[in-house]
Amino acid sequence: MLNWTLTFLVLALIAGLLGFTSIAGAAASIAQILFFAFVILLLVSALSSALRGRTH
Repeated sequence: MLNWTLTFLVLALIAGLLGFTSIAGAAASIAQILFFAFVILLLVSALSSALRGRTH
């Protein structure tokens, strides 16, 4: 689960960088939507990992 959390974090940071710095121009709104979607997925992944506990 930690792998998914890190993946969502990286994707959220990339989407935020593109959306909030206006590098993408026309795709800025799409990048902002993706940023918030991946942040939500990051939180869900982190919460499910914390609730499940550490199993090997």
